[in-house]
Amino acid sequence: MELINPAPVVHERKATRRRLARATLKSGEEDKREPIDSLEVFEHIRDITDPEHPYTLEQLNVVSEEHVEVDDAGGMVKVRFTPTVEHCSMATLIGLCIRVKLLRALPPRFKADILLYPGSHASEAAVNKQLSDKERVAAALENPNLLSMVDRCLGSSF
Repeated sequence: MELINPAPVVHERKATRRRLARATLKSGEEDKREPIDSLEVFEHIRDITDPEHPYTLEQLNVVSEEHVEVDDAGGMVKVRFTPTVEHCSMATLIGLCIRVKLLRALPPRFKADILLYPGSHASEAAVNKQLSDKERVAAALENPNLLSMVDRCLGSSF
């Protein structure tokens, strides 16, 4: 199999930032949930393995914390990712991996938008349309071969 990007640039994994300790709860606040932020979402997706290389999406600079937006109160997450080459045929699979990881990791109250970073791919509009189409995503996840590939990419991220 010929690689789409035979020599990707590999970046160092950034140090994991630590969250500030949660303030001592007052009486009656035990049931309040801790909000989800961009750092937490990034922690979920940073270690997804690229479908083509043995590196993580973070190491290949495909995902970064700066391109993750979270509206905890509104239940919205937006992740923009950048393929290593603008003609990457794996872009849809990468987006699907990110979507599945967030479906499995986040509470069901969240809606996730997975998009290519603007100008990062030759077929940006088509890939974004596929990743935003619930029926296409559901159909893709019913395909055992595709689901196996997604699970392989997610294997290191759990």
